Amino acid sequence: MNPDTVVPAHPTSLDRVRWRFEHWRQTRPRRSPIPDTLWTAAVAAAKTHGLHRTARTLRLNATDLKRRAGVADGAPARPPFVELLAVPGSPSPPCTLELANARGTTLRLQLPGISPPALTALSRTLWRAAR
Repeated sequence: MNPDTVVPAHPTSLDRVRWRFEHWRQTRPRRSPIPDTLWTAAVAAAKTHGLHRTARTLRLNATDLKRRAGVADGAPARPPFVELLAVPGSPSPPCTLELANARGTTLRLQLPGISPPALTALSRTLWRAAR
């Protein structure tokens, strides 16, 4: 640890994880990958202290930390399931639903006959899951 580092009187769990990362960085072979035990500690800290604060404090790539936090329980985070039910006796014309994100990725769904309320519910669910 750097002698100029100020040690708080009551260290938080994030401080303890930061010290573990600093020790690893000082003693590791050059360009070696971060051990799984440290990633696990970083994910746990992110759940308590927030993703961006943890990434900044531990000097980690926020995208990598977010990805690891999504698979922290052993399975990738799954989007919500949406079931669309046809309304009996009311034919709806076919429609195409197209969604695009800021990176330019487009999702196009061709729906053979969906009612406007079901389409509204689907759109809201997809936008909520994308956040």
